[in-house]
Amino acid sequence: MKAAVLYEYNQPLVIEEIELEDPKAGEVHVNIAAAGVCRSDYHFMKGEARIALPTVLGHEGSAIVKRVGEGVTSVKPGDHVILSFVPGCGRCHFCLIGRSNLCDAHAATGPYMYDGTTRLYKGEQRISHMGKVACFAEEAVVPEAGCVPVSSDFPMDVAALIGCSATTGIGAAILTAAVEAGSTVAVVGCGGVGLNVLQGARLANAGRIIAVDINEGKLEFAMKFGATHAVNASDEDAVARVMEITGGLGADYTFEVFGSARTVETAYAMARKGGTVTVVGIAPMGEEASINAVSLTRNEKVLKGSYYGSARPPVEFPRLVEMYRSGKIDLDGLITRRYRLEQINEAYDDLDRGDVGRGVITFQ
Repeated sequence: MKAAVLYEYNQPLVIEEIELEDPKAGEVHVNIAAAGVCRSDYHFMKGEARIALPTVLGHEGSAIVKRVGEGVTSVKPGDHVILSFVPGCGRCHFCLIGRSNLCDAHAATGPYMYDGTTRLYKGEQRISHMGKVACFAEEAVVPEAGCVPVSSDFPMDVAALIGCSATTGIGAAILTAAVEAGSTVAVVGCGGVGLNVLQGARLANAGRIIAVDINEGKLEFAMKFGATHAVNASDEDAVARVMEITGGLGADYTFEVFGSARTVETAYAMARKGGTVTVVGIAPMGEEASINAVSLTRNEKVLKGSYYGSARPPVEFPRLVEMYRSGKIDLDGLITRRYRLEQINEAYDDLDRGDVGRGVITFQ
């Protein structure tokens, strides 16, 4: 099959033919339908995050089941599925308490399957799978728990977004932060995930929703997804502007959705006393945000992380599907660029340049 392989950091992905082994017990062989162009993959490409190389990236995807391994009962050949890049094991402490996005078994095995091996190879070279998904390829073998069925009439490009950006962003607002109706929200970073945080705040009936970015085009685009105010941090003091909009109080809820120490500090500074700061973006390895310890105590701010929107994919994916069907969230409008697999390096050049919305690689 054809795949995009990362052999070296800061080098283009290599489009080539590689081999895929049959699924083992509890695994599913799928044909990829669509894969989102997400910044999380770009962190690995740039070496800002590390993974076992060589690897096939791609964690935001949808697919059609081709065949199943022994013991698989939840899906069958021909089923359409949304792929989850945190397929909970169902047995560790965090899965058992309903926080499968923090699954210990998945974290321990990372880019390998649950038995510690890979299904991808070229000659004698084994190739790892990002998030046990590796959807920057025509086909993949994934854990059964990483397949959430969706009806065959559901658009597969939209389904791919539910696999990451929609769930991560909307979940951060609704599940992690639990935004309250009438509250003021500030979102720092208006890429694909940030736009979905805005949608989540709108779903929660927030009063004022402030989009913060350094790209004017992204700010204009953000107004379509729930933002009521826009702050361009490249030409004004973003914290001072948010304070002005909120009458000097600060926002009730702030979200960092870019992935850097500086933007974490910005989101913290924008929050009011007693406000909640939710960090969604993944910063480069080694970056540390500086939070004033006295301020944290005296102002009683709440600082929390949000991984995968605190979601349980088998529960939240179907809910987002219904929200999309009922018109409560706009996922079609997020998709502004479509590519073939052969154009994947171009797709990431566009993302790095700051093009608005989400790019999607289509296979079907």
